[in-house]
Amino acid sequence: MLSTMQDGALSIARILRQGSGPHGSAEIVTWTGAEPRRTTYAQIGRRAAQLAHALRGLGITGDDRVGTFMWNNAEHVEAYYAVPSMGAVLHTLNIRLFPEQLVYMADHAQDRVILVDATLLPLFGKILPQLREVRHVIVVGGDASAIEAPAGVEVHDYEQLLAGQPEEFAWPDVDERSAAAMCYTSGTTGNPKGVVYSHRSIYLHSMQVCMTDGMALGQTDRALAVVPMFHVLSWGLPYAAPMVGASIIMPERFLQPEPLVRMIVSEQATMAAAVPTIWQGVLQQLEAQPEDISSLREVVVGGSACPPSLMRDFEEKYDVPVLHAWGMTETSPLGSVARPPAGVDEEQRWAYRRSQGRLSTSVRARLVDDTDHELPWDGSSVGELEVAGPWITGSYYGEDDPEKFHDGWLRTGDVGYITPDGFLNLTDRSKDVIKSGGEWISSVELENLVMGHPAVAEALVIGVPDEKWSERPLVAVVLREGHAADAAELREFVAEKVARWQVPDYWTFVAEAPKTSVGKFDKKRLRKQHADGELDVLRP
Repeated sequence: MLSTMQDGALSIARILRQGSGPHGSAEIVTWTGAEPRRTTYAQIGRRAAQLAHALRGLGITGDDRVGTFMWNNAEHVEAYYAVPSMGAVLHTLNIRLFPEQLVYMADHAQDRVILVDATLLPLFGKILPQLREVRHVIVVGGDASAIEAPAGVEVHDYEQLLAGQPEEFAWPDVDERSAAAMCYTSGTTGNPKGVVYSHRSIYLHSMQVCMTDGMALGQTDRALAVVPMFHVLSWGLPYAAPMVGASIIMPERFLQPEPLVRMIVSEQATMAAAVPTIWQGVLQQLEAQPEDISSLREVVVGGSACPPSLMRDFEEKYDVPVLHAWGMTETSPLGSVARPPAGVDEEQRWAYRRSQGRLSTSVRARLVDDTDHELPWDGSSVGELEVAGPWITGSYYGEDDPEKFHDGWLRTGDVGYITPDGFLNLTDRSKDVIKSGGEWISSVELENLVMGHPAVAEALVIGVPDEKWSERPLVAVVLREGHAADAAELREFVAEKVARWQVPDYWTFVAEAPKTSVGKFDKKRLRKQHADGELDVLRP
């Protein structure tokens, strides 16, 4: 039998109505470098309507794609709501990718209009002549005449385009399974790959962000969204916050440790989300110039494993818990959050904290070995993680990738184990595991151990060729400013904590760790530097 329940589409427009209506007094705070700029959700709703009318006037209909090349700011939030609510598809372009990757993504997605922050025009101007599908460029927050448009492309000023447009829009009823937004992977191998999110997947994912076993976002929160809006929709925060009336603090282009600390203090941020490297910088800033960050109830980290030493420093020095979360572009991204269960002792609590967290009810997961045999959740059986669920992609946009999708499951490329109570513990990426003398060595575990040394700011571990053992670990170390340590000291530090055959043989010191466009360690670049002989490798 069927239920007697009513049916209603889960859409972005429904979130917009809730945010701009009942939660209309909550605000988006955009940092300007000197002082905050405040916009209420009610204003966001009116301006989103104006933007939708303006885009209709530029010929955007159906599921046309509208790109953004922007920082985290209020205008970007307006596009987040206007574009999908009018039935079109939002495409957030990663401003930190190489020009050829950006051109590929914009053409592959068939972006017709692109909104660009004026401060990014020097970057965008270099790729605009190569964009085959773009017909309109909308410049936000600056002089539209500062960019020279090729033939067939019109340039508009954002505020002039919105001026005089109606502040209400008849948002259409859309199929909840239709496309709402799209992001591309960073393309570490081959071209970037497109992931298309539906209205339904974004709506359900936003609910999980607000749940207590998710990010626990609530009405009284002031969330600092450091994670870029071009990266997996800023982990869902711009869509989740209006659901419950939480305010959001947007850092714009001011992503350095000093302004981030000022934002936390002056805006009384209650939670924040960013990759671990951001919090390494914030910690060093606080150590150099102490500030009161007691407004923070917790910090959520994702993108890569957070060093346990960083988690302990924040909790023990500032009483701010740092929570691991796991996800990826293909999973919207939230898959798990490491909230320890009740009733555990201190040692167990930290074991849970170091994990990637308990998998969400909506995220199905399994571990498989090299023969695709499913492994048990026993806390010891290690295999590749595969996931499925309502906010996990089942394919890439416009191309097949049979290696990535398996019997309805997404192959994550992450290797680890799951405890009987559903906590995910990742030991490595499948491509980063080091096979030495027939034994597996976790690069992530070694990185965390090295970063536990007080002189170390960051550490990357890769496998390098070895005549005797096939592969051995190489550690690239970034020392903290004003601290000193040599390879022998660090090797001895690690040797006290792992089996002898796991102790790294090769060490190198670098001024800066290579990172991807979203702040993750870029081991591919480090491998190339090693292969090209660019690293001064030591063997203590």
